[in-house]
Amino acid sequence: MLYFNKIAVGAFPLECTLVALQMAFAAVSLLVGGWQSLHVGSAKDLLRWCMVVPFFTGMLLSSILALKHASMSLVITLRALSPLGSLLVERFYPDPLEVSTGVVLSIIVMGLGGTMYCSQLDHSHLQGVFWVILNAIIAVCDRLLQRLMLSKDQNPVDLSKTTCTLINNGCGLIPVAIAAYCMGEFSEVPHVVAQLTLWHKVVIALTCVIGLGISYCGIWAQSLISATSFLVMTNANKFVIIGIEAFGLHTKVLSRTQTIGASVTLIGACLYAQARKKIEAKAKEKQPILPVQNEAKKVQM
Repeated sequence: MLYFNKIAVGAFPLECTLVALQMAFAAVSLLVGGWQSLHVGSAKDLLRWCMVVPFFTGMLLSSILALKHASMSLVITLRALSPLGSLLVERFYPDPLEVSTGVVLSIIVMGLGGTMYCSQLDHSHLQGVFWVILNAIIAVCDRLLQRLMLSKDQNPVDLSKTTCTLINNGCGLIPVAIAAYCMGEFSEVPHVVAQLTLWHKVVIALTCVIGLGISYCGIWAQSLISATSFLVMTNANKFVIIGIEAFGLHTKVLSRTQTIGASVTLIGACLYAQARKKIEAKAKEKQPILPVQNEAKKVQM
């Protein structure tokens, strides 16, 4: 998705209109193909979930702007710092995220990798850095809210995943479309569309389809894992793009320090996965103890 968005915003430089198109496609597709799975438990749950909409919308829009003004490798590497913020907040959740020394050290390693990469940036990337950092902050807020309202162990809302996805895209479409109108983008659409090649049209269509899939699957995944784990997973699975951009597309030349920094960040993500696996393994070892003791008491009675 990151790769296609990078191409799309280059060929269709109307950021708000592009995001509005993606959100409109998702909303219409869900209404047409997923109306049977729509479920709203109460008006209170609906209003609570609406708190997510500004952050979801801001995350999409700032992501497009970040890709427009910065390289994909910069976007990915700086996002490596985002799990640290979510880790601190999730410690105060109703069901706090368990943290080990390995978890903290792995995130620090990711941060060091990002620092190494950014140390070699040209001054022309400063504007891009602003959008990337803004996107990371909004993404952390979005994931933390979604985790709080989706996880059964936290403070969940009684809404189906289809409903949550529809609200995010349908309600988020309104402010994005207004922003596009105020910026005069709608008047430029015919001229920009006329210059699009067939390949660019295919890419824009793919961003709509893939965006819908990511939006729905993201909510599904967020209901199962912590916000910190989600951010680490998202960062790690995109690191292949650094290699594609530098060694496949040849659109970015990485210095030795930047290559090492990107690699260190990826290693940190792998270390985090191992640290979380150990925590989950210990938790599973403790679970069977109480049920076995209770069954033994019943037999004795």
